[in-house]
Amino acid sequence: MASKFARLSDLLWAHFEKGGTVSVRIPFSLISPEGEERVFGVGYPRFSLRLNGQDAISALSTLDQKQIVKAYLKGQIDVSGDFLQVLSLRTYFGDRRGVNFVWRLVRPLLFGQVKSDKKWISQHYDLDSDFFRLFLDQRHRAYSQAVFDSDQESLEDAETRKFEFVLESIGAQPGQRILEIGAGWGSFVEFAGQRGIHVTSLTISEQSRHFVQEVINAQNLPCEVLMRHFLQYDPGAKFDAIVNCGVTEHLPDYKASLRQYGKLLKPGGHLYLDASADRTRNSHGTFMNKYVFEGNGHLMVLHEYLAQVAKTPFLIKGIWDDRHNYYLTCREWAKRLDANRELIEERWSQSLYRTFQLYLWGSAEGFLSGSIQAYRVVLQLPE
Repeated sequence: MASKFARLSDLLWAHFEKGGTVSVRIPFSLISPEGEERVFGVGYPRFSLRLNGQDAISALSTLDQKQIVKAYLKGQIDVSGDFLQVLSLRTYFGDRRGVNFVWRLVRPLLFGQVKSDKKWISQHYDLDSDFFRLFLDQRHRAYSQAVFDSDQESLEDAETRKFEFVLESIGAQPGQRILEIGAGWGSFVEFAGQRGIHVTSLTISEQSRHFVQEVINAQNLPCEVLMRHFLQYDPGAKFDAIVNCGVTEHLPDYKASLRQYGKLLKPGGHLYLDASADRTRNSHGTFMNKYVFEGNGHLMVLHEYLAQVAKTPFLIKGIWDDRHNYYLTCREWAKRLDANRELIEERWSQSLYRTFQLYLWGSAEGFLSGSIQAYRVVLQLPE
């Protein structure tokens, strides 16, 4: 009787084979718990998957992304070689969305968007800030795409260019009041505050609020950080400009967010936003929703967003394609994460390292292949 590994190998070979021609774009090898190796595709393997037990064989036999990811996070599967190429094979495997995927859409209807967001946001953004600082740029700690002059430019210089672009695009001047949606780790607060701009930054992450307040205090910046949900914020005064770096994905109700922007912005003021994007809503898989970003957020659908903009007084001042910029950004984040693997696994866990390894390299592969996009958008409220 054939072994479980042999049956798995035959299953994968039949799954990859189409019309008599092996369709695996990238050759790779599969290694059994006993060390037996099977090569798929033509040429020298670019990476290897080592199965550490029968549970790994069972998981891979399902041909389901969720089960394979669970096995990898538990250490039942190890990878050696080009991790970017590993993620390029995910399209060969199914993604059976279960009750959790449906619940993310139902929960806001039952408990409200704001209350749901406060629960969901803690899963990701309330992780230790020291962890994020191991892979973010060391100059700004920015958690959104940089703007590169070349593929060889440093992440730090590219993030500086991005923030320079932000201030220029909204016409920011010293003494003006700018609202930031999503405080992150104080990158925009610090950059704008050092230039005499008064930034009010909103967050619903206590870790983020505490970190950014320390940045403000240490440099005596003319800024403030508040624990407020953007959709509930009502300061009683309008702002000269609004900046949203990477939070549009967490604001799925485009009509509501644009209406709130209009309430908070002075006539003639500018709105800057950047976001990762896709052509359809809810396109992200079970892994992203379960392990990385809980909630009913989704990648920005540009044509749907612009359709809602067309129903408002906002004028479109510019749209920039940032897909390659986000690929370069995620690739550099992933490299820095890998460089700190031992520290992350020792201080936090192997599971956390592997979760972000899949997330960052997977995002890089998505931007590189064109399966996901990214944009910068600048709008203006008429005088």
